[in-house]
Amino acid sequence: MRSHLLNDTTAEQYRRSVTDGVERVAAKLATTERPFTGVTVDALAPAIDAIDLDKPLHDTTAVLDELEDVYLRDAIYFHHPRYLAHLNCPVVIPAVLGEAVLSAVNSSLDTWDQSAGGTLIERKLIDWTNERIGLGPAADGVFTSGGTQSNLQALLLAREEAKTDTLAKLRIFSSEVSHFSVQKSAKLLGLGQDAVVSIPVDHDKRMQTVALARALERCKQDGLVPMAVVATAGTTDFGSIDPLPEIAELCEQFGTWMHVDAAYGCGLLASLKHRDRLNGIERADSVTVDYHKSFFQPVSSSAVLVRDAATLRHATYHAEYLNPRRMAEERIPNQVDKSLQTTRRFDALKLWMTLRTMGADGIGQLFDEVCELAREGWRLLAGDPRFDVVVEPSLSTLVFRYIPAAVTDPAEIDRANLYARKALFASGDAIVAGTKVGARHYLKFTLLNPETQASDIAAVLDLIAGHAEQYLGESLDRAS
Repeated sequence: MRSHLLNDTTAEQYRRSVTDGVERVAAKLATTERPFTGVTVDALAPAIDAIDLDKPLHDTTAVLDELEDVYLRDAIYFHHPRYLAHLNCPVVIPAVLGEAVLSAVNSSLDTWDQSAGGTLIERKLIDWTNERIGLGPAADGVFTSGGTQSNLQALLLAREEAKTDTLAKLRIFSSEVSHFSVQKSAKLLGLGQDAVVSIPVDHDKRMQTVALARALERCKQDGLVPMAVVATAGTTDFGSIDPLPEIAELCEQFGTWMHVDAAYGCGLLASLKHRDRLNGIERADSVTVDYHKSFFQPVSSSAVLVRDAATLRHATYHAEYLNPRRMAEERIPNQVDKSLQTTRRFDALKLWMTLRTMGADGIGQLFDEVCELAREGWRLLAGDPRFDVVVEPSLSTLVFRYIPAAVTDPAEIDRANLYARKALFASGDAIVAGTKVGARHYLKFTLLNPETQASDIAAVLDLIAGHAEQYLGESLDRAS
């Protein structure tokens, strides 16, 4: 069994095995004609259930053959131009190369004596991101597993900075379309169910600052503590960006921690055309960024940034076997001192490889392309009487709904849209997401692939309309 360990004696076997895997994936990418095969759970589950994990195949070629049947053939391929569903981006080759390197070397970014150069590379990228945001010379941060973890850590710091022993008094303010991780974080942090105050949004799905001001004032009057305001720079459903400068003013006025969830909108940090849409983010106390959403990085590659490095002490614990206090006194850089995680992958290497190969402008150009594509998609939807589109895009998301000419019952229209999404997914021809606007069901394009064209959007709209019309026709037949 030692023959499977990666070391100096098995380097050639490693080269052959990885090359075989890469060639198979490359072949799959080159020949994939649809984002999905349409396989169902009932069809795929028996093949996986039949595999006896206690009877290994003992050969990576045989394992790859099996993997073709249980994974590669039916995987959902985000690189396909008609994958239009969630915040999943196609990835750039330098980042995939970085993934291969970091997996093989297997550094752990918790302590200096496990990562050395990896620690310094991650810190350099944190500094680079903070400079792009404009948080100032005292800023710091750490890579995380994703936006949910980043939001949790930011709100943990905000809770501790609120300096109250009565958790029931703490309140977090976020818009009604903010990410669910705000509520999840409040629960994990031991706050009450009513700790998160939902602020209404305007027609463009941006937080109403007048309503926020009233809520903050009411919080103070009731003897409660406004722990944090979470502003969103790129909401999951609409891509909307809250009015950051006005929110920053209110946070300063009420002495409230300002967190900006820019998990999606962080791509604007590299934008050549639209960086000004993030104006005000530089005044935040903490910021979430997801490079694996809009920097075209493989999952996971994310970070939480803070204006004042000292606030990260709230996540610091010292263990004698790992990061004893004397190491901090000796200025030995242990990233575990800043992180909620202990063992942690060197995910920063992917972004490093990308920046050293493409540069920030290269990333920004790709993100600008998908933002412009969303504008084209909005014009198509706005000019098509078959569809109702909710808001003009701030980033690259479009929320819309098929509206049949001969049907006026909103519930029936809901069912037609739900059916169209399900039928489209089952066909494998394209994948779109869904959400609710008010009580009604809508469909969603999340455009993160620069290879997607306006013609792809038009074709998918026709497919959606066709599936919805089929449902409505069958519905009328059943009713007659």
